[in-house]
Amino acid sequence: MSHIGRAAEPDKQTLRREILAVRSRLPADDVQAVSAALAQRALDLPELAQAGTVAAYVSVGSEPGTLALLDALHSRGVRVLLPVLLPDNDLDWGAYAGEGSLARVQHGGKMALLEPVGERLGPDAVTAADVVLLPGLAVDARGMRLGRGGGSYDRVLARLEDAGARPALVVLLYDSEVVERVPAQAHDRPVHAVVTPSGVRRFTGDS
Repeated sequence: MSHIGRAAEPDKQTLRREILAVRSRLPADDVQAVSAALAQRALDLPELAQAGTVAAYVSVGSEPGTLALLDALHSRGVRVLLPVLLPDNDLDWGAYAGEGSLARVQHGGKMALLEPVGERLGPDAVTAADVVLLPGLAVDARGMRLGRGGGSYDRVLARLEDAGARPALVVLLYDSEVVERVPAQAHDRPVHAVVTPSGVRRFTGDS
């Protein structure tokens, strides 16, 4: 477990800056190696082995890579849904049909994102997913996830709850990003598992 977040509980912005600074120093070869390791670990998850539909995302920059995992799921015949960022930071969804089905989209002053081309399925499409793979910056011993702060996935999780949907929630991280504690608010919900290059950790929600 990383020392990040071990001392007095930091605020979310401080912790985000710390983790993003570490990620920014990662060599490209390390990011690529993590992508392959994450795919292998994640594909061993029983939840993914049994899933018909998985809501995922395309990693950007120095995020733990997801393309190898997306391709493996797609080749298995899994329906993979990928997010499309809307102007209000909510997420629409489209189906993944291989790397050629992605287009780079620049959203104002934010980083460019790879998004699915083709039909838009609507924000509620995520409620059909058996597994939702979540981006994040850290997760703690309770399964509480630290996101980037845009609120997009808070809306996704609220939409799932409102619909009574109960997909497995899985976050993909580097090993050092599993920390003792991240700041959490009353509306935050724990994930069920974290996948890192070295393995899988599950959370019961009562730790």
